[in-house]
Amino acid sequence: MLPAPVAQGPAMRQFFRLMLLALVAGSVSGCGYNVIQQKDEAVKAGWSEVVNQYKRRADLIPNLVNTVQGYAQQERQVLTEVTNARSRVGQIQVNADDAASLQQFQQAQGELGSALSRLLVVSENYPTLKSDQNFRDLQAQLEGTENRITVARGRYIQLVQDYNTYIRSFPQVITAKLFGYQAKPNFTVENEAQIAQPPAVDFGTRPAPQPQPQNPPPAPAQ
Repeated sequence: MLPAPVAQGPAMRQFFRLMLLALVAGSVSGCGYNVIQQKDEAVKAGWSEVVNQYKRRADLIPNLVNTVQGYAQQERQVLTEVTNARSRVGQIQVNADDAASLQQFQQAQGELGSALSRLLVVSENYPTLKSDQNFRDLQAQLEGTENRITVARGRYIQLVQDYNTYIRSFPQVITAKLFGYQAKPNFTVENEAQIAQPPAVDFGTRPAPQPQPQNPPPAPAQ
């Protein structure tokens, strides 16, 4: 005579459900899901810092343009280039996960940086402007911001490289595909040294002239 089947009540079904969830959670964790989440959040935080520093630079530009304009109104073309470049940057709705959008953002920021450099070079022709305390303060703030941009960009590049390498490695690549995680686009640089070296923006000091060799005194007459 066969034994009667054991009735599975709600408590037993709940137990099996919990066991299944625990098994799935353990398998997912072992395949790097949690680490992928952590690295993804780190990339997002790094990107927020990049955007924050670029915004800081953009916020300095109106005061800088107004200060230069007060002393060098005839440099209207350079001032207009800076203003237009800043406007183009502000119009971009960048998506860091889209390669084309990131490239457009990088190009616009590069054009703004170049326009700023030309503006500061022009200031060399106006000694009164260079001695203005407001201009000197803005110049120092801009230099510090360029340094912070370089640091933030370099850190973001490293975070994206670390994330992309991790999700392309086995067995994380399986987990990434299952949950829709894809490789992220990154900043591109023509010269790797640009990551470590910020653009020079301080044109206020000139190198000290080298001392000229003195002619030896004439020999006394015999």
